[in-house]
Amino acid sequence: MTSFGIPSNYTNSPSSVPGTPHLTINKDITALDLDSSNQFEGPEKLLEVWFSASETALPASASPHGLKVVSQDVWKGMLDLVNCKVLSVVESRNVDAYLLSESSMFVFPHKLVLKTCGTTTLLCGLPRMLEIAALEAGFPHVKANLPIGIPAAATPHRVFYSRKNFLFPDQQLGPHRSWRDEVRYLDKMFMGGSAYMIGKMNGEHWYLYITGPGTQLTPPASPERDFMQSKTQPIVYPERHLTEMENGDETLEVLMTDLDVRNARQFYLDNASTIAKDSARRTHEARKDAIHHLGVIAERNVSDPSISGKTLVDGFGNGRDTTSDQDDDAQFDVFAQTLPEHSGCSSDTEDNTEPLTFSQEFSTEGHTLGSVVTEHCGLADVYPASVYPDAKIDSYLFTPCGYSANGVVPMPGDGDSTNYWTVHVTPEPQCSYASFETNVPSRALGRETVDVVQQVVGIFKPGRFSVTLFEAKAEDDKLAAKKDKLMDYVEGYRRVDRIVHDLEGYELVFRYFEREDWKGGAPRLGERYMMVDD
Repeated sequence: MTSFGIPSNYTNSPSSVPGTPHLTINKDITALDLDSSNQFEGPEKLLEVWFSASETALPASASPHGLKVVSQDVWKGMLDLVNCKVLSVVESRNVDAYLLSESSMFVFPHKLVLKTCGTTTLLCGLPRMLEIAALEAGFPHVKANLPIGIPAAATPHRVFYSRKNFLFPDQQLGPHRSWRDEVRYLDKMFMGGSAYMIGKMNGEHWYLYITGPGTQLTPPASPERDFMQSKTQPIVYPERHLTEMENGDETLEVLMTDLDVRNARQFYLDNASTIAKDSARRTHEARKDAIHHLGVIAERNVSDPSISGKTLVDGFGNGRDTTSDQDDDAQFDVFAQTLPEHSGCSSDTEDNTEPLTFSQEFSTEGHTLGSVVTEHCGLADVYPASVYPDAKIDSYLFTPCGYSANGVVPMPGDGDSTNYWTVHVTPEPQCSYASFETNVPSRALGRETVDVVQQVVGIFKPGRFSVTLFEAKAEDDKLAAKKDKLMDYVEGYRRVDRIVHDLEGYELVFRYFEREDWKGGAPRLGERYMMVDD
C-alpha cells in the first residue's frame, strides 16, 4: 500500500544551509471553524508597527536580533487577544512568516506586520505588542495610557493601520465596529496620529491611519473630556519624512472582489483533492509503465534517494528513505520536493498490482492541499524558483474552501535582504475576495510593477480590484512618470479611479479597476461611509 502521510511526530524542517528559510508546523491546531459558507469578511485589517527605521538602526538597548528574539509562544499569546491561531511558521534570517488561521504575521528585527481577516480583533493585540517589544526585545519604553496589566510599552518609530471598507461591518467586534471607533482607539494610544479615507466615499475606498517618525505614546490619565480625536481628512496629508534607513521601503497591495465563479473553484477543498489524486494516479501509472519497460529500480541510490524503489515521499514533499536505519523523526525538510502532489507514487509491492491509496492529507484541509493549490493556480510562478532559488512558500487550504499563503523571498546575491508576499482568498460567490501583498521591491524583479499586478489579476480574475502602491520617490522623475503611466493599463480592465498622495520622499497611489465586460453594478460597500467627527 502506498502511503502519502507525514509521520505524526514530524514538526520541524530546519534547513541544512544557515540562513535559508525553514518551516515549523503547528500540529496542534487546524482552522476547521473557518467555514465561511454564509458571510465571511475577507477584507483584512493591516497593522504595521516599526520600532526603528531599519534593522541596522536598532537602539542600543534592544536585542541584536530585535523582535526576532521573541519566542513563538509569546507571539501566540498575543495572537490569542486577536482571536487567531498560528498554523505554521517559516523562519529566515531577516523575517519570520507566521501563517495564521485568519491571514498572516511577519516579524522582522525592527518591525512587525500583522494582517487579519474575518471578525478578528487586531487592534486589541496592539498594547501587548508594545509590551513584548519593550520587555522581551529590549526596545526603549515608557509608561503610557494602556490597558490595566500592561506595565510598559515600547515607543514605536512609526505606526500604520489600514483596511478596505468592510462588506459585513455589523459582524465586527471590539474597536472594529466602525472606522470612527478604530481611530478613537488608536488616538488613545498615540499622539499626533492622522486618519484618512482614500477613494470615493460612495464607492470603493481604503482607510489609513499613520503616525509620523518618532511616534509618541499618549501619556496616562488623560481626562476623556480633554481628549482630542483625529479627524478623517480626505485631502490634506501630513509629510512623511524619509530617512536614509527607510529608503527602498515599498509595499504593493492588490485587493480583489467579485472573483470569477468558475475560476474560484480551484480554492475549494474538493477541487484541490481531485487535482492532487488525479496527478498522483498519473505519476503512479507512469512509474508502473517505467518499471514494466526498464525493470525494478534499485532500492537504494546514494546520490539521489528520491528515486529509490522503497522511498516514500510524504504529503509535504519530503523524501524519506524507509530502508534507512537512521530515521530522523525530529527534523525534516518539507521543501525537499517542489511538487508535493506528485509525491508518494511508489508501491510497496514489487509487482505494483496493489491499488493506489491516499492518506488523509489528500482529502482534508491543511498544508498538503495548500501546496497543491499554490502550484496549480500559478502563485508559485509570481516569484519563481528559477529567479529566487531560496524562496519558500507556506500555504494552507481550508474547509470547505478558502486559501492562505506566505512567501519568503531572499534576494539573490544579497543574504541581508529578505522580503515577503502573502495571499488570502475567500472564494464564495456571495462574498468573494482575494488579496495579494508584497514588499519585494520592483527593482529586484527585472520587470515592471504592472506586470506583477497583471499576473496576480490573471490568477484570480476579479470583476474589480484596487491597487495601492506605496514607495519611495525615484530620483529620475521622468522614469517615475513613465512607470506610473504603465500602471494605468491592466489588460482586460479599465481604470475607474486614480488618487495620488504626494508625501515627502514617498508617493502613495491608489487605483481602482473594473473588468471591461463588468455588469455587476455598483460596489458592495457594506460599511456606511462617514467622517470621524460625524
